[in-house]
Amino acid sequence: MSRVAVLKGGSSLERQVSLRSGARVEDALERLGHEVVPIDVGADLIARLENTAPDVAFVALHGRDGEDGTVQELLAILGVPHTGSGVLACIRCMDKVLTKHLLLDAGIPTPDFYAFNETAFRELGAAQALPAIEERLSWPVVVKPAGQGSALGIKFAGAAADVPAALIAAFSYDSKVMLERYVKGRDLAVSVLDGPDGPLALPVVEAVPREEDFYDFEARYEIGRTDFVAPADLPEEVTARAQALAIGVYALLGCSGFARVDLMLDDATGELFVLEANAIPGLTETSLLPQAADAAGIGFDELTGRIVELAFARSARAPA
Repeated sequence: MSRVAVLKGGSSLERQVSLRSGARVEDALERLGHEVVPIDVGADLIARLENTAPDVAFVALHGRDGEDGTVQELLAILGVPHTGSGVLACIRCMDKVLTKHLLLDAGIPTPDFYAFNETAFRELGAAQALPAIEERLSWPVVVKPAGQGSALGIKFAGAAADVPAALIAAFSYDSKVMLERYVKGRDLAVSVLDGPDGPLALPVVEAVPREEDFYDFEARYEIGRTDFVAPADLPEEVTARAQALAIGVYALLGCSGFARVDLMLDDATGELFVLEANAIPGLTETSLLPQAADAAGIGFDELTGRIVELAFARSARAPA
């Protein structure tokens, strides 16, 4: 078996989620017979990788530095194969605004949106454009930081008076924020796993928060806050459309190994809208990728082993 460095933790706001993902991966790898090298990522990352010389790195980092291509670039420099997508796909997925522009250009349905950075508000008077945004998006709108995962920093603005506070909250997480048309409907996720014949869309998972108005950070990661339905109770035609959209987004963004695509099913029209893609989805007990895999008959140990095998296979195909 192989020596696998599990990269987890780090300093992002999603550290605790990453530690949980990493610990679960470590347990699975040990059961599979691999030699596991746990690494809580910090300033000594390069030294630890050089000292331990892993055969492959399992990237279980979430948020900045782990999900945005930073650690993937370092692993490429060191010549260490790693799980999941490469640098460019991670950059595309991490920046929600970039993702949405790519979706629009490709004709993939996504809710209307506008995005600003702090400079636009502080120096270019972007606040004066908010009435025009109100006319184009209608209320409510979703205000979210461009570069955070796990629903961190997301706020709903039901009226113009709610926008300033929502913007302040979003800017506390990122220097760029997005105002997006709210789609009232069902919160769906389609995980994609590479297979011998190309990317395979796993069963659709629906997240149904028990009390909250939307699927926020606490609802996502605290057991008992959200009900998950896997596979989602959907008409076959809707399931097929959701899975096809996910495969299209996966290819468009250049993902590899595995990823997750989040969608909304509009209650009023039945239309599906792509919200975002996650290059390194969570692997905790409440995370959606493991639930989707389980619904497809793929247990967590098997999923973990397949992810490692895909990393080796991609490394073998890479040009020398």
